[in-house]
Amino acid sequence: MTTSTRTAIVTGAARGIGAGVARRLAEDGFAVAVLDLDETACKDVLAEIEAAGGRGLAVGVDVADEDAVQAAVERIAAELGEPTVLVNNAGIIRDNLLFKMTTSDWDAVMNVHLRGAFLMTRAVQGYMTKAGWGRIVNLSSISALGNRGQANYAAAKAGVQGFTKTLAFELGRFGVTANAIAPGFIETEMTMATAERMGVSFDDFKAAVVKDIPVGRGGLPADIAHAVSFFASEGAGFVSGQVLYVAGGPKA
Repeated sequence: MTTSTRTAIVTGAARGIGAGVARRLAEDGFAVAVLDLDETACKDVLAEIEAAGGRGLAVGVDVADEDAVQAAVERIAAELGEPTVLVNNAGIIRDNLLFKMTTSDWDAVMNVHLRGAFLMTRAVQGYMTKAGWGRIVNLSSISALGNRGQANYAAAKAGVQGFTKTLAFELGRFGVTANAIAPGFIETEMTMATAERMGVSFDDFKAAVVKDIPVGRGGLPADIAHAVSFFASEGAGFVSGQVLYVAGGPKA
């Protein structure tokens, strides 16, 4: 099987890291299903993929909805090709200090990050094991190491790492690898929203963060996309169960 016949799914792909990953995998020769909560929001990324000569499909799905996930994956298999690459990137933040955090803040973050990754992976793994080849890449975060005001997000992202390592154990004998990427500070709409919530300009927010990053700059979606490209490649078949911190310096 050649890369050109393989189908990849990227969740949370309408913007930010997910959009960068979807574009990169298309450049690598994959047909790419661009998933997000709002299918219309995926159209711009899909148009870019198609304009560059790639194949894609925009799909609206709530990754925390079991029936919706199953229907979406079946649609992708029928319309684009049976998926053998899955990038679980969909995520939300509901930041607050523990004593202010509501149960709904906790549940919403857990549902998208952890339940969503579980449901998507369970729905896709059958195609991978049948093909005898698969690549699962889960997005964690440096927040998995703990971060003030993110008890929900940190717990979810740490959970993603344990989930990833377990997938590596269970699926390895079927030719399927599972790895996680833990981004540091990446310039996206989500980090811009964090700055706005803190009442500071994004430039000031970025400057404060970057001064502690050894390489002296913030990360870009393309930095994460490059790492995903490696994990999804043919040559990464002996790398599984790993957590790669893409953060401009040592972490973990």
